[in-house]
Amino acid sequence: MRLLIVEDEKRLAVSLAKGLRAEGFAVDVVHDGLEGLHRAGEGVYDLVVLDIMLPGMNGYRVCAALRAAGHDVPILMLTAKDGEYDEAEGLDTGADDYLTKPFSYVVLVARVKALLRRRGSAGASPVLRIGGLSVDTAARRVFRDGTEVALTAKEFAVLEQLAVRAGEVVGKPEILEHVWDFAYDGDPNIIEVYISALRRKLGASAIQTVRGAGYRLVAS
Repeated sequence: MRLLIVEDEKRLAVSLAKGLRAEGFAVDVVHDGLEGLHRAGEGVYDLVVLDIMLPGMNGYRVCAALRAAGHDVPILMLTAKDGEYDEAEGLDTGADDYLTKPFSYVVLVARVKALLRRRGSAGASPVLRIGGLSVDTAARRVFRDGTEVALTAKEFAVLEQLAVRAGEVVGKPEILEHVWDFAYDGDPNIIEVYISALRRKLGASAIQTVRGAGYRLVAS
């Protein structure tokens, strides 16, 4: 599952992202409302964690704009404020849940998982299809021409990053940021190990190398 965190407190955002990645989620982070609206509007996220007090555009307006545009992605609002009025305003703009700072990380993870379960029960699992390849991002299962392919957690996470942008070039820094975390200081060539493993399992032609730029997942 892919999450977007829109939070201008950078230490908090990085901490949340690291923890949620440890839970098995792919996580993107932005620090202002306008960028959050743009990224959330791409429609590739399963849930948005949205702070209210943001530069550029506050969380209320971001949420209202997403709902007005027809996006039904679950939104968990975060705020340092407290009180019934603030909660009512957040929910009135279309938020699905509300959490007041400071909050327990355990509670946040529970809320995130509850929202994702609720979304999953309302409809079919989001499945990405690229030619004969099917990537079920909810069940974390991959099928090649109808036959399931067993992947490790990291292999699936790398594939998911390529699948959500199928046909586009995805660079190593982007994969490292989303699959590992911001603090990763190991050898970036570790990605090549996972790409090689995916090619063995999915077919050598499924993932193209674009020299100097990154990798592209294509229908094959």
